[in-house]
Amino acid sequence: MTTPRLEPVTPHNVDAALALRVHPHQEHHVAPVVRSLAEAYAYGDTAWPRLIVDGDGDGGEVVGFLMAFVDIQWDADKDPDDRRSGLWRLNIGAGHQGKGYGRYAVGAVGEELRRRGAREMYVSWHAGEDGPGAFYRGLGFRETGELAGDQIVGVLAL
Repeated sequence: MTTPRLEPVTPHNVDAALALRVHPHQEHHVAPVVRSLAEAYAYGDTAWPRLIVDGDGDGGEVVGFLMAFVDIQWDADKDPDDRRSGLWRLNIGAGHQGKGYGRYAVGAVGEELRRRGAREMYVSWHAGEDGPGAFYRGLGFRETGELAGDQIVGVLAL
């Protein structure tokens, strides 16, 4: 792994983004990139989609995809002032897992959110032994006790 970087999704790299696949046993834990890009379009004011690229210049290889959410209203019924930012989606290509790209991606999102004034970063994940819970807890996320649909919610102080 060289130093990875984040790049916006553009007409030049959208096909590489759409071709990205996680391990088959992980597909039920994370939506495919095509869904994320549709959601990024629909939630354009709050979505921040990026490709994780490794390698120099135009020769870099797309190794992952992430999408952050920025300053969304969480639960207006409980607290109308509860606005949150965090990691919405993280897909690391099947052949690129275990090489530090996920850790890099979470750190890069944290830096971007901090730059935008956030003090905490949220994430949610499906429970289960083959899910990403251990990964997020290993990075310092703590479970809030909340659920987002059927997903566990975690938070990390920035």
